[in-house]
Amino acid sequence: MKPVAIFRHIPFEGAGYFSDFLDQHQIPSVLIKVDENEPIPADPTAFSGLVFMGGSMSVNDPLPWISQSLQLIRDAIAADIPVLGHCLGGQLISKALGASVNLNPVKEIGWGEVYATDNDSARAWLDGLTRFSSFHWHGETFSLPQGATHILKSDYCANQAYVIGKNLALQCHIEMTADMVNSWCEHGTDEINAASASPAVQTPAEMQADLQTRLNDLNHVADRMYSRWIKGLKE
Repeated sequence: MKPVAIFRHIPFEGAGYFSDFLDQHQIPSVLIKVDENEPIPADPTAFSGLVFMGGSMSVNDPLPWISQSLQLIRDAIAADIPVLGHCLGGQLISKALGASVNLNPVKEIGWGEVYATDNDSARAWLDGLTRFSSFHWHGETFSLPQGATHILKSDYCANQAYVIGKNLALQCHIEMTADMVNSWCEHGTDEINAASASPAVQTPAEMQADLQTRLNDLNHVADRMYSRWIKGLKE
């Protein structure tokens, strides 16, 4: 099988549990370090799938790699190569497919419940799960592109995930590990403090409380969604 390409946009927002999942299923991968100016590939058919991770920038920023990533996503979907996006990655998929990315009504930082939409796609991708506690860290949100099916929402963000064919766009973070949570809390202190008035922003202590139990539960959710996604990988 060709490798899955994983795109990292800042050093401490890597593949996380998704990388562990691929290892468990003996699926090869290659990490493309966009934050270290590694080039965006032009040909999606070199990979079995494309996965875009999070980042502190906006997809609306005038960064040269954003337009290249958008074109790669469009080319991949046209070639029937599955694409998966986490947070910024989900926003890239949306923008690539003609939807908009704008400020969310409130900033979401920390743990929060998400709820499955009552439709067949949500039941298939979540294996019947109707709600779970996910991790969040975003100030913007995506709209749904034409042909997409909504599958997740939260109290503070209407569009937490959608699917379009074999492609999955997530606003929430299901890829978290303990190292990632701790690192984000360390690097994001100023952002947390500036947004402390938001009802959807937690303190680092709240995010880190009972962390391993929360992560174990989230890993089980990720297993369901990632297992569905890898069914679409090109050989």
